[in-house]
Amino acid sequence: MSAADDTITAEGSRRAGAWLSSAGLRPTRQRITLAALLVGDGQDRHVTAESLFTAAKDQRANVSLATVYNTLRAFCDAGLMQEVTVDGTRSYFDTNTHDHPHFYWEDCGTLCDAPAEDLQITNLPDAPEGAEIASVDVVIRLRRK
Repeated sequence: MSAADDTITAEGSRRAGAWLSSAGLRPTRQRITLAALLVGDGQDRHVTAESLFTAAKDQRANVSLATVYNTLRAFCDAGLMQEVTVDGTRSYFDTNTHDHPHFYWEDCGTLCDAPAEDLQITNLPDAPEGAEIASVDVVIRLRRK
């Protein structure tokens, strides 16, 4: 998240409250603040807990990193966000919950949407007995030439 993305407006707070209400989540002060940073301008975001924590601190919000993690988990559980894991130690949280691939820029550690219309996944293996495939996550790692 960049500083230009971090300003919380009255409209952003209203949009955040509606976003929370759409999932049946109680609009606490901390949830409204974090939701406004995520969806306040109507744009989708890919954030880490740490980047959202920094953005909240820049707004002088009184939230702990643990609260940010717990809130992101609640947003994911409510279907408002999805978690995208790029390796065993780094997760991003995406406000776009539709199935879509991602680009991961290795040099700067950022995640962004990749064009879904060009992606074709064929010949998935059969799921083991008693299981079904729930989803397929595609993260395309990029490095600059």
